[in-house]
Amino acid sequence: MALKPEKGRVATQEPRTKARKRFGQHFLEVNWITKLIRYIQPQEMDLFLEIGSGKGQLTLPISAAGAKIIAIEVDRQLAIQLQQSATSGVKVITGNILHQDIFELVQPLFEEQSSSFRVVGNLPYNLSTPILRQIFDVQQKHLCFSDATLMLQREVAERVIAKSGSPAYGPLAIMTQLVADAKIAFTLPPGAFRPPPKVRSALIALTFRPSPISIPDWYLFLSLVRKLFTHRRKTMLNSLGSFSRTISPIPPLQLLDQAAIDPETRPGTLELTDFVQLATALYNSNKSEREI
Repeated sequence: MALKPEKGRVATQEPRTKARKRFGQHFLEVNWITKLIRYIQPQEMDLFLEIGSGKGQLTLPISAAGAKIIAIEVDRQLAIQLQQSATSGVKVITGNILHQDIFELVQPLFEEQSSSFRVVGNLPYNLSTPILRQIFDVQQKHLCFSDATLMLQREVAERVIAKSGSPAYGPLAIMTQLVADAKIAFTLPPGAFRPPPKVRSALIALTFRPSPISIPDWYLFLSLVRKLFTHRRKTMLNSLGSFSRTISPIPPLQLLDQAAIDPETRPGTLELTDFVQLATALYNSNKSEREI
C-alpha cells in the first residue's frame, strides 16, 4: 500500500533551513543524526510514526532504508517541502499532534500489514509531556506500537525513567511503567542542535508491552495518580482525603485499608502496584454505589 500525500500540496517552495522559535524548533547537527539513525536501525518494511518531522532529518534516512512513514509536522512550510522531497513511502500530515487521532492515522497500515508501528520524534520540549501521555493512552487502548525513540529535555527523560522514592518520580513514570520498559539511550549537549536549546537533551528508548497489571478504569487511574501527586508531600491519608469525597462514597482510610496502603506513607514512595490497588478499590466502591 503506497502512502498518499495530503491533497492541496502542489506549490513549490524554496527549502527553509532556519528554525522557527514559535514552534520550538531545534534542528540536529548532521553527526548526531547519523548516531540516531544507527541507534534506531530502521529496517525494510518497518512502519514508523514520526512526530515533528521538521526538515526530514530522520524521515529521509528512515525512508531510504525501505520503511514506510506517517510524519506529522505543525510547520506547514516544512511539511510541504518534506512531502515534495520524500518518496512514496512517506505521508506528511500538517497539524498539531495533540489535535490528531493517532490511532485513526496508523490504523489502516497497522491492520493491513498486521505490524506494529515504531515511533520516532524530536519532540518540542514545551509539549513533550502531553505528547507522551497521548502515545501511552493510544498504546493502552490499541497495542499498536512496538517501540519509541524520542528526543526529550533531559529533565523530562529523567521523569520518564524515575523510580519510586526519587524526586523525579511522578505520574509520567507511573504511566510509563504501565505500558513500556524505558531507558535513556544517550544525552546530548545544547551544541548538538541549531539553534542550541538552553537545556541538555536526552534520547529515550521505550519498548512497549502489554500492561503487567490489570486496571479496571484507565482514566480513573490516571486521574487518581495526578491528584495524589499534586499533594506529594502530604501523607496518603491527607492527600486522598483532600479530594476523595468528590470521587468515592467510602472514607479515605477505608479505601487505603482495602488497598493495603499505610495511610502515613507519601505518594512518592508507592510502587505501581500500590496505585493500581488503590484505583481498583476506588473503582469497586463506585461500582457498588451504582448497583445499590
